[in-house]
Amino acid sequence: MSTLATPSKDASASASFAFLQNLLKGYGPRDFTVRAWDGSILEAEGPAKFTLVLQHPGAIRRMFWPPNNYSTGEAYIYDDFDIQGDVHAFFRLANHLRELRLTLWQKLKMAKALFSLTKSEKPRVGRQPAKLTGEKHSKERDAQAISYHYDVPPAFYQLWLDRRMVYTCAYFERPEQDLESAQLDKLNIVCRKLRLKPGERLLDIGCGWGGLIIHAAREFGVHATGITLSKAQLDIARLRIHEAGLDDRCKAEFVDYRDATGTYDKITSIEMFEAVGAPLFPTYFQKVHDLLRPGGLFLNQGIAISGWEKEPRGQPFSDRYVFPDGELANIGYTLKTAEEAHLEVRDVESLREHYELTLRNWVRKLEENHDEAVRLTDEQTYRVWRLYMAGAADGVRSSRGNLFQILFVKPDRGRSGMPLRREDWYE
Repeated sequence: MSTLATPSKDASASASFAFLQNLLKGYGPRDFTVRAWDGSILEAEGPAKFTLVLQHPGAIRRMFWPPNNYSTGEAYIYDDFDIQGDVHAFFRLANHLRELRLTLWQKLKMAKALFSLTKSEKPRVGRQPAKLTGEKHSKERDAQAISYHYDVPPAFYQLWLDRRMVYTCAYFERPEQDLESAQLDKLNIVCRKLRLKPGERLLDIGCGWGGLIIHAAREFGVHATGITLSKAQLDIARLRIHEAGLDDRCKAEFVDYRDATGTYDKITSIEMFEAVGAPLFPTYFQKVHDLLRPGGLFLNQGIAISGWEKEPRGQPFSDRYVFPDGELANIGYTLKTAEEAHLEVRDVESLREHYELTLRNWVRKLEENHDEAVRLTDEQTYRVWRLYMAGAADGVRSSRGNLFQILFVKPDRGRSGMPLRREDWYE
């Protein structure tokens, strides 16, 4: 039985501790400390990896009511509780709670105990859930979704991304490699897989702040076009293109992928795919097919759910606070819809370990810049990204999620134009 290191004189604190301990049956030795608003402490049962701080008497009720997939996340965002220490270690607790399988009688007992706890009247201020209007995955609604995520001050992202502001999975040679060089390695492997040549036309769907198109134009001599639905990203991408002296062969435009025109030798889409929506996968891949010249290459990098989850799905917390309307599918569904659009699969590489390393780097840098992040946005926005990225890292660590880089070709009357081997990718 756990003991209180600092006994509580507050009955609400004692009841909150008791409720938590009941939930943690089967958890094993508790590797975290709990501290209540009155200073009372429930010690860890071994070395503590983090401290769960209950900020007020209604904290536990806020964490678990209503019983949905995002109440605990919202309670953290709005400071009903805090996570002091290793936020990644918190997800052992989060996974335990998500995987609880209670009988009806246990659920009723738990609900009775929960409703006996204090109800919070603390207002929830700061960043609010996304409120999109219109038909899901219409052009207008997709623009709202992208704006919700990206149109925060760019300086917020600059705090924890690399200097090129590459907001996608890096490519690591070794776990201890620094983020800056790992992102450069990612840009290079994308360009090498596409075998970019001077003078070729490259389209980057979802170009972000322009990192890839600038690199491809400067280092590989292509004529690069990037499209985005974020006006905040567009302004910075255009400024960076100009500062790099690449206005003659690099440009960024505010265009929905469905409205893109022209013919391209190579196309990239680096972690924009999650915003497409599974019902529109056929539209997306057909559009790419139509934009590619015969023999052209397409590299699609996207997050995926594990293969044993058959149906594409959204992520409840992410859908409300991070990427509204985002949907993830397994790799099989993605490849199937791409092949139905007559894109031939040439290479599939899992970047699961790379994505965990990337996310851990981002979380560390964000935490190191907490005060400035809050000054630029607010505490709630800081907490959304801290929790989201740490949760995503746990998802890929446990193989519930993955991230794939897939290379396609649009065959030219059966000819792929591809060399027999790939040594040049890694020279």
